[in-house]
Amino acid sequence: MIDLTVSQALEKLKSREISATELTRAYLDRIEKYGTKLNCYITITPERALADAAASDARYASGAPLPLDGIPIGMKDLFATRGIRTTAASHMLENFVPEYESTVSQKFIDAGTVLLGKTNLDEFAMGTFSKTSYFGAPVNPWQLERKLTAGGSSGGTTSAVASGLAMAGTGTDTGGSIRFPSAITGLVGMKPTYGLCSRWGCVAFASSLDTPGPIARTVDDVALLLSAMAGHDAKDSTSADAGFHAHTPLEPILGDGKKLRIGVIREFNNVEISQDMKRLFDARIADLKSLGAEIVEISIPNILDALAAYYIIAPAEASSNLARYDGMRYGLRVDGTDLIDTYKKTRAAGFGTEVQRRMIIGTAVLSSESYEVYFMQAARVRRMISNSFATAFDQCDLILCPSSAGTAMPLDSDLTPLEYYALDLFTVAMNLAGIPACSVPAGTAENGLPLGVQVVGRRFDDARVLQLAKHIEQFANIDNRPTKIMGE
Repeated sequence: MIDLTVSQALEKLKSREISATELTRAYLDRIEKYGTKLNCYITITPERALADAAASDARYASGAPLPLDGIPIGMKDLFATRGIRTTAASHMLENFVPEYESTVSQKFIDAGTVLLGKTNLDEFAMGTFSKTSYFGAPVNPWQLERKLTAGGSSGGTTSAVASGLAMAGTGTDTGGSIRFPSAITGLVGMKPTYGLCSRWGCVAFASSLDTPGPIARTVDDVALLLSAMAGHDAKDSTSADAGFHAHTPLEPILGDGKKLRIGVIREFNNVEISQDMKRLFDARIADLKSLGAEIVEISIPNILDALAAYYIIAPAEASSNLARYDGMRYGLRVDGTDLIDTYKKTRAAGFGTEVQRRMIIGTAVLSSESYEVYFMQAARVRRMISNSFATAFDQCDLILCPSSAGTAMPLDSDLTPLEYYALDLFTVAMNLAGIPACSVPAGTAENGLPLGVQVVGRRFDDARVLQLAKHIEQFANIDNRPTKIMGE
């Protein structure tokens, strides 16, 4: 049962070939077997999972199942879950139990999913390898003995899904935090159009960039999950009055005489990538040409400046969002000699090094001396990048580019903070522009590790992004079954 996709599992559940309880127990057994080794969960919820499964079985028995009834998922521990610890992988919120449910997690409850637990991540979603987690880093199940990164910040979810400790899961993408970890774990990860999925009840990092999205093993599964989690939310002022309803399996967008212009970004030609990434990218381009796609070189003139703009805007917003953690209302409190000393001690003890670094940067660029020089300049670059994408889409229908420069790196890689930041080069521009992007497996490198490419579309063109991603998935045809990855 562990190797079933979401689509396959739903068919078997509907035919009563398997029960939701049997499926859930299989995943809970696997969590017990591999959970400690992979460290992909912060909190496991077996009692809740079995109760959810029993409710699903009752609905199947009555002939009135919900859209995702009985599907066991992992919820990134950034989404508030009523009565269940929500930590954001931080000492600051280590024991925080919310009295409310995030919109995204509530939508999955309404769709009938089974909650296995809360998945690990970088602290407050700030990082690339999930190494900044207060609870330790999750491990990539591919070539497990090598202790490779599962990526970040949604590394706990990608580790869980790739290893079969969850059938699917949720992530958030602020600068690539769904797409990068999905790419290096052989999964499909979707960053929807900004505003398509509500941020309400999701612990904030950078409010104008944070984008909840789904992670699964196939494009069809991601479409199913996105159908459940998308939609307008009156509680979120940035929520769009739009929904997403994909009929799966997704319809082909190429072949049978259908024409499509696919853009390749000129500015990425001079960016250093691995030979494996170049080989697989060229192979997938050739495959799409064979179906009748026209490949068009496009220009996003400021795209290489996106990284610098992102690492001004994101820390600035983070410094504002994280000001609420002061030891007064909830979360960690370390008493000092007076109020200011309590603030200092609480925040020094509660936040890790990377979070402190970004808060200091963010506070600095928002100071009166630096606001115009740094923050407003970054905002102008952001607007230029958004406009450049709009112009590019006059010349093409969708864009294709790498998700990363290479395969997963060892967790103990000795990179500087700037080298970690540079790993976001291929992903941050799409967050700045608020446009949809999906990482889909492109194949495997010579060392046997997976690599991914991104399909990028216009705002609210999420369905077409997934349609093209499905073509790439079919050509790459990688075997990402959990039992294969774990060598069982």
